[in-house]
Order: sequence, then C-alpha cells, then structure tokens
Amino acid sequence: MGKGLDAVKKVVLAYSGGLDTSIIIPWLKENYGYEVIAVAVDVGQGEELAPLREKAIQTGASKIYIEDLKEEFVTDFIFPTLKAGAVYEGKYLLGTSFARPLIAKRLVEIARQEGAEAIAHGCTGKGNDQVRFELTIKALAPEMKIIAPWRIWEIKSREEEVEYAQARNIDVPVTKERPYSMDRNLWHLSHEGADLEDPANEPPEDLCMMITSPEKAPDVPAYVEIEFKEGIPVAVNGEKLPPVQLIESLNKLAGENGVGIADLVENRLVGMKSRGVYETPGGTVLYKAHQELERLTLDRMTFHYKELVAQRYAELVYDGVWFHPLREALAAFVDVTQKTVTGKVRMKLYKGNCTPAGVTSPYSLYNEAFATFGADEVYNQKDAEGFINLFGLPLKVRALMKKEAGLEE
Repeated sequence: MGKGLDAVKKVVLAYSGGLDTSIIIPWLKENYGYEVIAVAVDVGQGEELAPLREKAIQTGASKIYIEDLKEEFVTDFIFPTLKAGAVYEGKYLLGTSFARPLIAKRLVEIARQEGAEAIAHGCTGKGNDQVRFELTIKALAPEMKIIAPWRIWEIKSREEEVEYAQARNIDVPVTKERPYSMDRNLWHLSHEGADLEDPANEPPEDLCMMITSPEKAPDVPAYVEIEFKEGIPVAVNGEKLPPVQLIESLNKLAGENGVGIADLVENRLVGMKSRGVYETPGGTVLYKAHQELERLTLDRMTFHYKELVAQRYAELVYDGVWFHPLREALAAFVDVTQKTVTGKVRMKLYKGNCTPAGVTSPYSLYNEAFATFGADEVYNQKDAEGFINLFGLPLKVRALMKKEAGLEE
C-alpha cells in the first residue's frame, strides 16, 4: 500500500491524544504512507488540550489543529435537540450522539482546507460512534475516503496496543485508570464497561463524577429559575448568561443536588443492547423546565404531535443522521412550535429529584376564568351534554349493533 510516485497524500485524524489515536498516527503512516494531520476538538471534555500539540507531533503527525467548538456545540446541536424535547428511549439525553456530527463536520472542513483525501477515526466496530462520524462525512463530503483502523488492523487488545506503541518509542503514560469507558463533554458524562456490563449490578456509589449521589446531596432543596426565549434558555436566576456558561452553571447546581443520573440498557444502532450510566445534570433540569413551559404555552394538538416528533427526532440524532433532510425538516417544525415558548420556569432540586415549582409566560394558554372550580360567566356546563352525545355516538351505535346481532356476552 506504500507511497506511490506522486506527492505524499494527506489524511485527517480525529485525535484525542489517548492510546488509540496515538498509535493510529504511526499506523496510518506505515500502512498508507500518508501525511497525518491531527484534529482535536474541544466540546467541553474538561481536559487541557494544549499538551496534545507536542504529543501529536512527537508521534508522527505533521500538524495538529486544536479547535474550541463549545459554543457551536451548544447553539447548533444542544439547543435544537432541547427544543425538540428529543430523548432516546425515554432516558438518554443524547450527549455523545450530537457531539459526533459536530466533530465530523469540522474534520471535513479541515480535510478540504488541507487537500486531504481521507479522514480517519479511532471508533471501534461495535459502537454507534463509527456510524455517526461516517454518515456525517458521507453527507458533507461524499468523495472523501474513510479509514477506521479498529475494523481492519490486527490489534485486538489494549495490551497489544501498548506493545505497538512501545516498539515505536511512543510514550504510554502509566495511569491509574478508572475501569470504565467514559465520554465527557459540556452536556454529559457517560460510563460503560467493567461491572456495569452486567445489568444486575447497581452502579457503585462513587461512579459519578459530575453529580453528588442523592444520599449525600444537601438536606434542603435548591430552587432555580430558568428563563426561556422561543424555547432557548437565556437566563438563570435572573442573570442573562451566554450559552456555554449557562450550561456550566446548571451543571454545577444540579450536580450538587444529585440531579441528572440515568441508568439504562439501550438498543444500539449496530444491533446489540448495551448498558450505560449517563450524568446529565444541567441538561436534565433544562429538559424538564422546557417541557413545563410547553405545557403552559402549546395547544393540545400541537403538544401531543410534538411528542411524536420528539421520539423520531431522538432516533435520528442517536443514529447519526444529523444532516439528513428529515432531521432538518423536523427541526423546522419544532422552530414554529417554539415561537410562544417564552417565559420563566422555577424548578425545585432535591436529592436527585427535579420538580416544577411555578411557571409563567406572556403567551400562557391557561385561562383561570375557564378552568376555575368556582362560579364563572364564560363556560356553560350544559354545553357539555351535547358534546358528550356526539363524541360518544360511535360507542353507542356499536353497542346497539352488538345487541341486535346477539354479540353480547
């Protein structure tokens, strides 16, 4: 597969600086003769990415881009999904799912800028992330070659990876690692593997890193008021905050009060079930608050139909088809529904619980004059009789038919 006679071709690598991507750099050079350009994307994983610059060059990359995309992550991926109310299988707030298309989009932009012919990633052949990366590349750069070493190389274990690295004088720091496979960004932290692989095992109490266990959370509730404008959160406790800072502040507050732990066995796109524990403190509060505001401001038919859209939207995001026309069309529907989703929601956070404690909106559809149990001048209760007669007519006709046909038991 070597170099060939023409100029050395380039590959752009999604780079994290971990063991996998560190050995992928020399592997790509040895097996393809490529010049390797590393790209590390900051989506709020909380790690200092600056040291990766030296590490990438030392392991053979010709260049590295370190990109801070946290704001784009929030405004272009998190907020649209929040507005949709999209939750995968009732629990998962899609933290990893929508980070991948953002990263892949930037990989494509840099690959085009650099004149690269291929993009490589370190995802395994068992997971969802390979699909999310590659479908984004196919949607945005159909001509681009994709290389997934884990699907083609002969390395089968971490031990073999370490041997490969040491043989090439690549520094493999000996760290006391947690036994779990984790993915962290501004929105969430996921845990998989080790003892979590058996669904019979309760997650250990010290598992969570963003969230205090509910048992150890404060004994008094914390209240937080979130202001939304057309479905987008803009302020916390009366303070206007930019998108990234808003999520960071809610992560801290919700995390301290034990809010946002989701433990689920989910259906992966690649056909297997997997068990994961997800920490999404600020996101959990935002989702619940947003839905409370929608209960006040959306009419019955729109609210119910939007619940159907939310489920399909979540599946599309989970499946990695962010740039699919259907996802974009559903997002346009969602945007129309959000025109009146403006107001303030007060939430009560207490030992893992997140419950509404008051909601107001200038576009509220709640009308006390109609809803009151007291005397009113706007609702004639006699009208209900005709409504019930017409609404119940099919039931009555069917019952008469059964009686005449002798079908009654």
